[in-house]
Parts: sequence; structure tokens; C-alpha cells
Amino acid sequence: MFTEAMPAGAAAEFAGRVESLGYSTLWLPETLGRDPFPHIAWLASQTESLQFATGIAGIFNRHPSSMVQASLTVAEQTGGRFVLGLGVSHAPMVAGVRKLDYSKPYSQMREYLATMDKFRYTSVPPAEPPLRLLAALGPKMLELSATAADGAHPYFTTPEHTAQARAILGPDKLLCVEQKVILSTDADAARAAAIRTSNIYADLPNYRNNWKRLGFTEDEIESRDNRFIDAVVVWGDEDRLREGVQAHYDAGADHVCVQPIDVDDPLAVDWRALEVLAPGA
Repeated sequence: MFTEAMPAGAAAEFAGRVESLGYSTLWLPETLGRDPFPHIAWLASQTESLQFATGIAGIFNRHPSSMVQASLTVAEQTGGRFVLGLGVSHAPMVAGVRKLDYSKPYSQMREYLATMDKFRYTSVPPAEPPLRLLAALGPKMLELSATAADGAHPYFTTPEHTAQARAILGPDKLLCVEQKVILSTDADAARAAAIRTSNIYADLPNYRNNWKRLGFTEDEIESRDNRFIDAVVVWGDEDRLREGVQAHYDAGADHVCVQPIDVDDPLAVDWRALEVLAPGA
């Protein structure tokens, strides 16, 4: 969930309510707003059992040693309620906004992880190091997730991709996928909301290339065709949302991060959807 529009107190209230619904983990992104590490430290201080994950912390925003320091500090001070999700972000964000080299993101990630592993942390460590997951869509990054991390965190994909990712990762690595959901049976309204959200991502090459690998055409993606929209965003009644999430588990996911989309307000939290999908609901 993006908490960028929430003041700190409201974000803490949000996290507390998510915790009360029985969810295990709250995933928080890093874009151009809050630094996720102090934000997670704050939210963890206001909750009791909820785990927090960066989905994702960009490797171009910090030196590898700083990433180790931040992640181990948060893991230790939250009592282990932290998962480190890492990713290469996207060329428009890295090369465009930050003016950094984005010529070889896979090689840069591989070298970044190797440097992290060599860093000597001298403070009080957490009881266990935090899990390390990679934002991975393509085969090479998924392979790296298997060899140099604890698993993968694919974003904006389909159950078909989940099955492919599981085949690459093997049986023993974590596969934590993300699924956008809309609790609405109004096809026009649901698809309009799905398109509004998709517009944020559709021009980013990493996502577009992955959708094309999954069999969607350039025209389907560009026109936000119903076949494409209905595949990447699950919308419908309560049963349809549950089926859409279960499809990822059936395809091999260990964990599904649900991202509810409000039909009317892109910044609002659709609590109805979160209550429908809450563990034990």
C-alpha cells in the first residue's frame, strides 16, 4: 500500500487496522516520497505483530553497505518483523530522475548483492538476518533470486507468471507475488479503475516486456484491452477476488500481497476488499 498521502499518525492507524484484520505483512514501496526504512521503524513501533517489507527498496538509492546497515538496524529494532525487498526500479526513475547509470540492471544487481555480502556490520545484529527478496520478472533475475537471495517478489503479474517463476526458483525459495484487486461487479467501473492504475506502470519497459513474454500483444497493452486488463487486475465479487488470489497459491506462490484498488479514489483504502480477503474471513 502507498502511504505517501497519509500523515504519519494516519499511516500508523492504517497499519494497526491491517494488523487487526490478521494480515501477516504490510508491503511498502519506495518512489520519491518517504524513505521506507525509518517509515517502517515508525510503523513497527505503533504495532505489535505485523511484519513489514520493502516492496521494493531501490538499489540505486543507497550504497550496498548503507542497505545492509539500514536493513539490519530495522530488523533488530523491530524484533525481526522486517523483510528486505530489493529491486532495480526502472530506467525513467533511475536514469531519468536520479541521473544514474541504468545500462546493465541485472549485472548491477548481481554485483550489488555480492558487495552487500562482503560488508562487515559492527553493531548489535538482529537475532536472524532479514529475508532478502528480489523484485524479479524475467528469467535471469528470477535465477538470481534463487542463487543470491531468499526468493522473489514479482509485481503486477499473473498466475501464469507465478507458475513460471516457481519453476525457475525451484521448490525451496520464497515466491511472494503481488495481485491488484477491485471489489466491484460493475465491469465498466472496475475496468476504468484498473486502467487508471495500469497507466502508472504500462509505459515502464520492465513491466511491458514481461507482459509481452506472457503473450499479450503491444496493441493489447497500449489500448488497455479487456483481455489484458482482466488478466492483470482481479475484479468482481467476493468469490472472484478469493479465486484470483488462490490462483497464485495454486500456481506455486508462498505469499500473495494483495493491493486493493478503490473504484472511485486512487488514494483511498478499500477496506471492504481488505476485509473480504483477510485471513480467516
